[in-house]
Parts: sequence; C-alpha cells; structure tokens
Amino acid sequence: MTTALQPHTTSPLAASDGSSPAANPRVKLYKRRIAISHPDPQAGERLLAEALGAADRDALHGMLRQLVKASAVGQKPDEANLAFMISTIRSIAPKDSIEAMLVSQMVSVHMAAMRCACRLACTDDLPQQEGVTRALTRLARTFAAQVEALNRHRNSDESAITVQNLSVQDGGRAIVGNLTQHAHLIGTNPDAASRAAGDPEWAGAGQAASA
Repeated sequence: MTTALQPHTTSPLAASDGSSPAANPRVKLYKRRIAISHPDPQAGERLLAEALGAADRDALHGMLRQLVKASAVGQKPDEANLAFMISTIRSIAPKDSIEAMLVSQMVSVHMAAMRCACRLACTDDLPQQEGVTRALTRLARTFAAQVEALNRHRNSDESAITVQNLSVQDGGRAIVGNLTQHAHLIGTNPDAASRAAGDPEWAGAGQAASA
C-alpha cells in the first residue's frame, strides 16, 4: 500500500505569533494520505517541523513519509509506532538536517531491533534463534555507532584550550610559547603536558615557535 501526502508547495514554515494552541500535533494515517492533527494547521506543521528538525515543508513531509514506512507492522503503517518515533525524535531534539536524518535512522534501527527481540522471544527453533540473534546484534551495534556519530557531530565545534600560564615543578622544563590542544585530546591523554615538559625536543620546538 502506498501512503501519499496531499500535494503541497515548498516554502519556509511561518513562525507562530504565540496566539495559537500549544498542543503537540498528532499524525493521523488514512488510506491514501497523512494528516497533521492540530487545532491550528500552520502551528501544527511548524511544531512538527521543529520536533523533527525539518528546515521546510519538503523536508517535513519527506521525513514523515519515511517514518510512516519505517513504522509498518506486517506491511501496514502503524499509527502508534509512528507516534512513538516522532516523540523519540522530539526528545533528542535534532539541531540541523544531518542530525534530523541521523536521528530518524536511529529510531528506525531501534524499531527493527525491537522487532528482532520480539521474534527471538517468540521462537523455539534453534536455527531461527541464531539467525535472529545475529540480526539483533548487528542492529544493536549499528545503533551504538549512530549514537557515537551523533555525539561526534554535536561536539565537532569543540573549542580549543590555550595554556598560557604553566607551573613547573623542580627538575622540570617549561615550554616556551603557547600550548594549544583540543579539550577531547587533553581528556584522553592527560600525560601529554608532562611529557612535553620533560622532552628537550618539545622545548626546542616551543622556543622556535615563540621566536
């Protein structure tokens, strides 16, 4: 069955003036169309776009079509599954188009993993259990990788830390110049500064930089 949206024109979503109802929109599935249920249609569309991280109407309706297909149970779109997926995406709050697509994939992979878990619990056939277990393991690893990718994307603009004042213990050597290192490198390699302080080559490089 093909679930189609009503024709629409691509345009930026109008901002609400604050007078429209604040209720969260619901998505209703009909035989040949998808409808956004909200007392104010424009406000409902805007709220749903914000929840999914969609930039305009084309992005919003495209994501809805994809989520409807991913919600299917027995080749039939499921309204309850769709509501769960939209609610989960809203809670993660994607900030841009990349996050919107990645989070949509995450909830879809989660749905597939839970279907595998259900099949695993409902079968006593050993070969079938092994096949479903492999599929479930792959989906779980994919989900973990997606979470890591989302974290990397959100932390990609991590600012650098510049060390300008450095205390040196007796017997140590100071670095002449500024030491700039990303925060995540400092966190994963706490001995970097101490190695640099005790290494003549580092000190020489710092002197050259300051010159």
